[in-house]
Amino acid sequence: MKRAFAAFLIAAAAAPLFAQNSKLPQPPPADPALATPEMMGFNFNDNRMTVPVSIGASGPYRFIIDTGAERSMVSNELAGTLNLAAGRRVRVTTMAGQGILNTYLLPALQVSLVRPGTLEAPAVEARNLGAPGMLGIDALRDHAVSIDFDRNVMEVRPARKKRSPAGPDDIVIRAKNLYGQLIVTDATYKGRRISVVIDTGSPITIGNLAMLKRVRTEKLLGKVGLLAVTGQWLQADYRVIDSLEIAKVGFHSIPIAFADALPFKRFGLSDTPALMLGMDALKLFRRVQIDFANREIRLTLPRGVSIDPFQFR
Repeated sequence: MKRAFAAFLIAAAAAPLFAQNSKLPQPPPADPALATPEMMGFNFNDNRMTVPVSIGASGPYRFIIDTGAERSMVSNELAGTLNLAAGRRVRVTTMAGQGILNTYLLPALQVSLVRPGTLEAPAVEARNLGAPGMLGIDALRDHAVSIDFDRNVMEVRPARKKRSPAGPDDIVIRAKNLYGQLIVTDATYKGRRISVVIDTGSPITIGNLAMLKRVRTEKLLGKVGLLAVTGQWLQADYRVIDSLEIAKVGFHSIPIAFADALPFKRFGLSDTPALMLGMDALKLFRRVQIDFANREIRLTLPRGVSIDPFQFR
């Protein structure tokens, strides 16, 4: 079995970036009537979330939103079409190896009301990235991202100075901030603590080898290929995990791809059982809110489901 993935770490900027391709069912397109200047309808491109992005007076272009990525990136094709100014060449470490990539300057980039200014983005082939570009934390820092799966809309706004009260169906998770990524430590597998990175750029959940050692007896689906944006492949074990808990929410029968992915080393999680929680798990909730400034994640349960006790199957 093969699935296409892209994931890499910018060594010069210490920036992990993730983007995946997967042929999975897609929800219906967003209703444009629901969108406001801050509320954007999003689409799913091969089960990845994309939103319209403008670069200067050009666009919009469908960029992947990746909360697991420190830096934004652009396809070589879009950089050529827009005649973007070249930036530095940087060494990159991918899931499957290392290499040198060109960067391009993205001037006056805008998504919703967020205007991060000019960004220096590493460039790869669109066929490997699977989109014209990707927005990472460098474009979203100091902001909050809310993904409403009921309505297929996303809100990007400045983070509030004071935390808003949680709703009756909300699970509030306090996370650690490491290189811009939010890492959840309130998670367990068979009673033993694991770490979880929230990664909207990944259609499936990815585990490290330390986690694989604990789940060797779980059901093996086969091998899956992880494709780096440089075109290199890395093989992974694809298994179904019987159960685990994140913030006291129980998940059952979760498919996870296990590999010696270098982003785990970047997070300091090589020897600690850890997961990058992908869209397959996040889409189980009605709404996912990620507040980078306040290091807070909120998950809204499906209607009619109580918080205690609560399990996904």
